[in-house]
Amino acid sequence: NSVLQQAEKELRELKDEFISIEHLLLALAQSKDKAGQLLKDSGVSRGALLKAIQELRGGARVTDQDAEAKYKSLERYSKNLNDLAKQGKIDPVIGRDEEIRRVLQILSRRTKNNPILLGEPGVGKTAIVEGMAQRIVNGDVPENLKNKILVSLDMGLLVAGAKYKGEFEERLKAVIKEVTDSNGQIILFIDEIHTLIGAGGGGEGAMDAANLLKPALARGELHAIGATTLKEYQKYIEKDKALERRFQAVMVDEPSVEDSISILRGIKDKYELHHGVRIKDDAVIASVELSNRYISDRFLPDKAIDLMDEAASKLRLEMDSVPEELDELNRKIMQLEIEREAIRREKDKDKEAVLTKEIAELSEQRNSLKAKWESEKAIVAGIQKEKENIDRLKFEADQAEKAGDYGRVAEIRYGKITEAEKKLKQAQEEMKQLQSGHSLLKEEVDSEDIAEVVAKWTGIPVAKM
Repeated sequence: NSVLQQAEKELRELKDEFISIEHLLLALAQSKDKAGQLLKDSGVSRGALLKAIQELRGGARVTDQDAEAKYKSLERYSKNLNDLAKQGKIDPVIGRDEEIRRVLQILSRRTKNNPILLGEPGVGKTAIVEGMAQRIVNGDVPENLKNKILVSLDMGLLVAGAKYKGEFEERLKAVIKEVTDSNGQIILFIDEIHTLIGAGGGGEGAMDAANLLKPALARGELHAIGATTLKEYQKYIEKDKALERRFQAVMVDEPSVEDSISILRGIKDKYELHHGVRIKDDAVIASVELSNRYISDRFLPDKAIDLMDEAASKLRLEMDSVPEELDELNRKIMQLEIEREAIRREKDKDKEAVLTKEIAELSEQRNSLKAKWESEKAIVAGIQKEKENIDRLKFEADQAEKAGDYGRVAEIRYGKITEAEKKLKQAQEEMKQLQSGHSLLKEEVDSEDIAEVVAKWTGIPVAKM
C-alpha cells in the first residue's frame, strides 16, 4: 500500500496522468521492504532510475494506459539509413546525381520542402534515398543538411499487431512527434507512400494516416521524402489535393542501357563477394542488353541486376556440387561393382578379373579427378577469403579516414591492403595454372550463363540465337 502511495507521489512529480511501471519502480527503490533492499543491494538508486527514465521517455508524459508502447517509437518502427550507410550495408549508388541534387534542393527550401520520387518499379527510387544517406555520412552535402538523420518508416511494423481502433494512429502520432521534436534533424523516408492513404481509416469518420501527416507537413515541422510509382500517385495522391500540394514531385526515369551497364559495374563487387564467383564484364553487358531486349514487363536496372544475381547463384551451386565427369565415373564404378557381385555368384573367375581390373583403372582416374577438383575448390575458397579480407580492410580504412586517424589509413591502405592484394594475385595465378588445359571448376559468370537464365525466365532459347 505504501508503495502505491509513493507511486502516486512520483506521478504528480513527473506530471503524468496514469501510474505506470516507472512510478512503481521509483516507489520500490525508496521502500524499506525486501524488494527495496534488493534494488539497493544491486546499486539502484532513485536518482539513477529517474535519469534513465527521463532518457528513455525523451520528454514524453504518461497520458494513457499504454504509454510504454510509445517510447522510442521511431527506433521501433523505422530503420536508420545513416547507421546502415556507416556499417557499409548499403550498396554503392552509381549515377543519379541529377535526381539526388534535385532532392537536396527541395529539402533546402523553406516551405513545402518534401520531395516525392515518382518512377516505375525497379528504376532505383529507394537507391536514390540510400545514396543520400551515404552522402550525408560522408559529409558530401550542403552545410544545412550535414547533420541530418535519414530514417525509413516501416509501414508493416506500424500496422502489425495494432488490434484496437486507433492503436495504429497512436503509433504514427508518436513517430511524428519524435520527428517534429528533433527540430528538423530527422528526415522521414516513406517508401510506397500511397499505402498511407486509407491506412488505419476503419470506416466512417476515421482518420487515415495521411490526414495525420498533413498538419505537420504544412507547418514545415515534418521533413519527409516519399516514393511511389506513377500509377499509384495518380490513383491515390493526386486525388487528395491537400496532400499533393505538400509534396514536390521528382521524376525518376528508367536509366539508359549505357547507364545501367555502369550501375552494374559499380555494384558487381558486392555480388562477387556474396556468391564467391567472378563476374566477367561481358556478363554485365549481356545482363543489361538481354534483359532490355527480352524482358519487357520489368525495368532497368532492376531486371539486369536480378539476371546477374541469379546467374552467379546458379554458378555457385554448380561449384558446390560434384562435377559431371566425376559423378559419371562414380556411377560407372558403382554399376561395375554390382556386375562383379553378380558374376561372383556365378563363380566365373576370368570375367571377375576383367571387371576388377576395369574398376581399378576407373577408381584411379576418379581419385586423380577428385584430388584436382578438391585443390581447385580450396584455391577458390582462398580467393574468396582474400576478397572478403580486402573488402573489410577497405571499409576499415574509410572509417578511419572519417575519424581523422590518417596513420591508421596509411597503415591499412599501403600495408595490409597491398599485402592482401598480392596474396589474391598469387591465388589467381595458381588457379590459372591449375585450370590450364582442363578445368573441373568454372568460377566465372560469362554471357552464356546470363543467356541460360534469360532462357529459363522467358522460354526464349537466347543461347542458340
